Amino acid sequence: MPENALKAYPSPFSGDYWREAAADFKKPRILCFAALMIAACVALSYLPSIRIDFTDLYTAKVTWGFLARCVCGMVCGPVTALVFGFAEDTVSFFIKPGGAPYFPGYALTTMLGTLFYALFLYRAKPTLPRVLGAKLCTSALNVTLGALWSAILSGKGYWFYAVKSFWKNLLMLPVQTAMLFLLLSALYPILCRMNLAAKSEKRKERELWEN
Repeated sequence: MPENALKAYPSPFSGDYWREAAADFKKPRILCFAALMIAACVALSYLPSIRIDFTDLYTAKVTWGFLARCVCGMVCGPVTALVFGFAEDTVSFFIKPGGAPYFPGYALTTMLGTLFYALFLYRAKPTLPRVLGAKLCTSALNVTLGALWSAILSGKGYWFYAVKSFWKNLLMLPVQTAMLFLLLSALYPILCRMNLAAKSEKRKERELWEN
């Protein structure tokens, strides 16, 4: 294995994991990648969303920005993810305001969401259980914090928004999980060759055998 090859970690519960995540925040290459993902989020916000009618009462829209946020978390790690989340939400708002006033609560949701993507996928192979776990956590954030921000801004009751958001996120969970898994599975070999993702032990063994 090359000396500069990235080390894979089975979980974030490791001091070395966090030391490497902090070190990545100082690398120009990683910061440039995060900036590229901010640009990708802005560009994806201009793509038309796809409306899905699950029932007469519950509809949802497929948007695209979460794909770039997940890729950023996977490549850049949890430390960079927090800064990325704040920067991405703020830049996206000022480029495409949407008519509503700026509210920092949504930046916090984006920061935590990108953090969860990083905790599950940074320095790890993007398996279906990991992708599903990351999406479950971000969906839970969307329900709990999203309902809180909506209640604060509108003056309506918290549970009105929480129940509505719960069903929407539950119905969208398999759709978004499938989108993420297919995207990351396609990108993973490319990112490994660019030394932006850590190779799994099985992949390392296969490459050694082939060489």
